[in-house]
Amino acid sequence: MTRDEILAAFDRIRVWQQGDRRAVHKPLLVLLALGRLLRGEAPLVEFAGIEDKLGKLLEEFGPSGSEKTRHNPFWHLRTDGVWQLAGPAEITSRPAGATPTITELRRGHVEGGFAEPVRLALAHDPALVAEIARRILNAHFPESIRRDVADAVGLGLDADNATTPEQAQRRRDPAFRENVLLAYEYRCCVCGHDLRMGGHAIGLEAAHIKWFQARGPDVVQNGLALCSLHHKIFDLGAFTVLPGNHQIVFSRHLHVNGRRRHQGEAARPSRRRPDSAAGQGVFAESGVSAVAPGGSVQGAGAGVVLVGPGLPVRLTRLT
Repeated sequence: MTRDEILAAFDRIRVWQQGDRRAVHKPLLVLLALGRLLRGEAPLVEFAGIEDKLGKLLEEFGPSGSEKTRHNPFWHLRTDGVWQLAGPAEITSRPAGATPTITELRRGHVEGGFAEPVRLALAHDPALVAEIARRILNAHFPESIRRDVADAVGLGLDADNATTPEQAQRRRDPAFRENVLLAYEYRCCVCGHDLRMGGHAIGLEAAHIKWFQARGPDVVQNGLALCSLHHKIFDLGAFTVLPGNHQIVFSRHLHVNGRRRHQGEAARPSRRRPDSAAGQGVFAESGVSAVAPGGSVQGAGAGVVLVGPGLPVRLTRLT
């Protein structure tokens, strides 16, 4: 298959839709498989080895109850020409409409993965993987959650723009987000946002203090739990975290309600968030104020240089 043929095949993937309800089963399976491929995992995986992860993705990003039909995309994606199955003939030779049960797929040790021509093309062209991932995300998910979906399957959006072989091999750790959120007890470390729906955190993200594309590691010590708003302004450079001591400082160009923040104004205090469960040696400390030194500060979170004195703010300290 040519590059254009492969792109067209993924663009034509059929999804179930009824009124405003739209299934994202196949798109999530494709993205999950792309992440596995980039991490060098086995080209075929048993349904039993992927169903838990796929079910959790469907529970978080799909319509209510989607996880109950987590076996459907594993079986039906084959009809779109990009997926293959391997297993007992009495199961794999069935017509497309005779969907096996979850139990049958488990007991039959049925394996699935990209069709061989697709797999070979993707293995030799990381840029093609990135293009397919972007198209799937844009076509099937709202902009507000695309990054969450990509991170959940181990497809960092920024990493997908890699151009050198070394960069192409660096992929996000899919466990980074969960580990960081757990360390901060699923609260934004700036404002304390902790909204949940159905047991899942909403609008809460794991931010890299040192950007991933600047070779920041996927470790809890390099992460902050931030709500979507504070993650956005963090990346824009409105505030940053000083390397080493993790003091939060504001840009001198930051305005609040049309006026600049003045020396002496403290950020909203955070609540104490011990990390007893994560076991990462990370904790948040509240009630401590400090003034960052003046002059130029390298903004690790924003990836830019922030010029000017810091402001007295609450600290978030990682050890």
